[in-house]
Amino acid sequence: MQVDPVSILQKYWGFTSFKGSQEQIINAILSQRDVLALLPTGGGKSVCFQVPAMLQEGICIVVSPLIALIHDQVNNLKAKGIKAIALTGGISFNELIDLLDNCLYGNYKFLYLSPERLQQELVQTRISQMNVNLIAVDEAHCISQWGHDFRPAYLECANLRTLLPETPMIALTATATEEVASDIIDNLNFNDPFIAKDSFARENIAFKVKREEDKRYRLKRLCLDTKKSVIVYVRTRRLTHELSRFLNANGCRTTYFHGGISKKEKQEKLELWLTNQVRIIVSTNAFGMGVDKPDVQLVVHYQMPDCLENYFQEAGRAGRDGETASAVLITNESDEIQIKNQFLSSLPDSLSLKRTYLKLNNYFQIAYGEGVNECFEFNFNDFVETYK
Repeated sequence: MQVDPVSILQKYWGFTSFKGSQEQIINAILSQRDVLALLPTGGGKSVCFQVPAMLQEGICIVVSPLIALIHDQVNNLKAKGIKAIALTGGISFNELIDLLDNCLYGNYKFLYLSPERLQQELVQTRISQMNVNLIAVDEAHCISQWGHDFRPAYLECANLRTLLPETPMIALTATATEEVASDIIDNLNFNDPFIAKDSFARENIAFKVKREEDKRYRLKRLCLDTKKSVIVYVRTRRLTHELSRFLNANGCRTTYFHGGISKKEKQEKLELWLTNQVRIIVSTNAFGMGVDKPDVQLVVHYQMPDCLENYFQEAGRAGRDGETASAVLITNESDEIQIKNQFLSSLPDSLSLKRTYLKLNNYFQIAYGEGVNECFEFNFNDFVETYK
């Protein structure tokens, strides 16, 4: 087996040098250190764990949040001649046993699975029997309750540390505040981790805001003027269908994507877009995390996103090939009024806050106005059941 990271990079990925902190991260892993990698969207996160895994005997376990992302990465590895397995939903118990046996005895290099799979006793038992050279937790901000994509099942990743205490672990994310980064380190029980943080500036992306009363006309012109792939983000499922029909009617080959379509449809629509059979995909934020398509030339936000973290991550899907790309927000005054009203309407009024405070007083048996700066154990489900 080759011992030079650059040789592995060149052989399987076709690059002659690493970028940003990639080489430092790989060297830290090869020195058996835990790593927290804060890299921008398109910063080559997967190379940071795939290269060191190829350099060592054994298998790398990769925890990933999305089925589409798992299939995408496993298919890319297989296309390079690298043996990889995906444990996704919809497989029978016997098939699961066969796949885990292949990981144990079949010289596979990568096992991709969702965090929910880690809850299965069979999966935990078989993992503990494997020769695991590295654990990679992708989209690691999902483990943090401070993160905008908190996913409780991600807390199961800590079990891998218990099962494989001597195996180094890398957590990767493109969106992590200081609180989220600290939460990741604590939840995964990192010991003296190497922390890599590359610049999140994307100099090849032009960020633009277009104020337009006729937003559909502007969207049509942007899509017609763009030769490569396009993502259009909207906030509702209904609008994905409407804009997809509108763009198709105006000569732009388009499909739609949202959380309400079946798993089969998601795979079909993603495949159409990834293979350039359609150039444009209109989607809610259910689409995108981890989807790797280098030639996205334009990302359009047809409506304002709900937070800056989501906007930056979604806009960052553009220009992964290093070519010039654009991220365009199309908005107008009515948009701004609508999103402001949505935000304000989600806040409780003063009467609701007073009622909740009184119920908390009753629940904890505290006199009104007492208990300042004290901490209490709070069972949220029990509180809701008591006062529903």
